[in-house]
Amino acid sequence: MNLSQFIEQWNSDSSTIEVMTSGSTGTPKRMMAEKSRMLSSARITCDFLGLKPGYTALLCLPLDYIAGKMMVVRSIERGMRLLSVEPSSEPLKGFADAAARGERVSIDFAAMIPMQIIRSLADPAQCEILKGIRHLIIGGGAIDRTLAEALKSFPNAVWSTYGMTETLSHIALRRLSNPDASLWYTPFQGVNLSLSSQGTLVIDAPAVCAEPRVTNDIAEFDGNGRFRILGRTDNTINTGGVKVQAEEVERLLTDALPQNLAGTFAITSKPDSLLGGRVVLVVSEEAYTHSKPLFKAAISTLPKYWQPKEVITVTSLPLTPNGKIDRCKL
Repeated sequence: MNLSQFIEQWNSDSSTIEVMTSGSTGTPKRMMAEKSRMLSSARITCDFLGLKPGYTALLCLPLDYIAGKMMVVRSIERGMRLLSVEPSSEPLKGFADAAARGERVSIDFAAMIPMQIIRSLADPAQCEILKGIRHLIIGGGAIDRTLAEALKSFPNAVWSTYGMTETLSHIALRRLSNPDASLWYTPFQGVNLSLSSQGTLVIDAPAVCAEPRVTNDIAEFDGNGRFRILGRTDNTINTGGVKVQAEEVERLLTDALPQNLAGTFAITSKPDSLLGGRVVLVVSEEAYTHSKPLFKAAISTLPKYWQPKEVITVTSLPLTPNGKIDRCKL
């Protein structure tokens, strides 16, 4: 879908618009989103961030998914000027080239996925454009400690988002840049959160979601209404009676490995007749070939039951269209 097609759908007489779930843990699903609730979601985000009419917003995410659609809706709701570029891993390259020609580049608001941030950080010219974005939100995947550290010194506001297609994008943000960088998400006004009997997050946000949403995200609260996500129930590996969270193993390995190896591996499991489930490291063949001793050393730092019992190399990790690890294919 391109921008003109979405605008045509948005301006149609229909009260709903079709969106696709990301498909990171299964087959992508179609759902119909109410335009009135999308406008409510946009208004809440714009108010929280202090976005103003006349600001310049950047659309660099696919319009097939809620993240891209909501960037357009926020621009409409708040009267922002929308710049649109083809979704890619380096959405700021054209702006960096323009700056090199002496042209003025000004972006007030942008939403990106971690892969786009990582690629932009790797190029000095694109990194300067990234630092100049007044309000930057990041979603669509986990932000590891290495990436968080790289963003902490940014002069402007950088946020990690929490949400899903069913809640019409995010319902909470956590600050990544100084001086208020935090591990904890702050929910928007009107969003009520609780934990299910399984310890997963329950979202009650009537402005954007008609019914309370019980998620698969294992969460904990800090006593001040803020929360953090520990992992997903469907990514829990029961190995020898010990429950291991795949995302937590990935975080620890990322911390123990050089920054250039971030994103080259993922944790999954295989059935095991003795243990029930076997922890498996799936890693890029190129990365593992050149850095096998580093991976072995990093694995040795993990608790015994968390250590992968098998390493499988692949040409590339399976990703969803918006850059998340495709856990189902993995």
